[in-house]
Amino acid sequence: MDTAQQEATARARELQRSWYGEPLGALFRRLIDDLGLNQARLAAVLGLSAPMLSQLMSGQRAKIGNPAVVQRVQHLQELAGQVADGSVSAAEAAERMEEIKKSQGGSVLTNAGQTAISSGAPTVKRVVREIQSLLRSVSAAGDIIEAANALASTHPELAEFLKVYGAGRTSDAVAHYESHQN
Repeated sequence: MDTAQQEATARARELQRSWYGEPLGALFRRLIDDLGLNQARLAAVLGLSAPMLSQLMSGQRAKIGNPAVVQRVQHLQELAGQVADGSVSAAEAAERMEEIKKSQGGSVLTNAGQTAISSGAPTVKRVVREIQSLLRSVSAAGDIIEAANALASTHPELAEFLKVYGAGRTSDAVAHYESHQN
């Protein structure tokens, strides 16, 4: 890969980080691992061609153009969290992935709320992911960090909240959430 290609890939990954909270390669690899998928199955569930998924993962493409696919990614992230915390079995996850595959997108808040209601009491990880999803639907990670930096001197706790939930890892946000309960 020449320098121009490396720079284009780095730029695409940085755009992905600002749009989706992290590079899509890392996000998709985590979904593959957490849900026991391969790339072809993930592409099928998302409604992408295998080459398109590969281009997004490698940084050859920056953006997911179809909002319904973005919605499916969010649903799979939520499902992966539920599998990880044990609230959804592997068999249930397989059924839910078929439902996600057929979904046409829609309101993030409505769908997330219905999921929480239909599957019982929300877990800490699910609550954290909903907060992250909401923040990330309102603004890109880079903008959230910029806002947090602007608030840091006068409202450090709020700045920390924005950074942790708006641009941080889910595991860090879960730790933050748990440390502020009581």
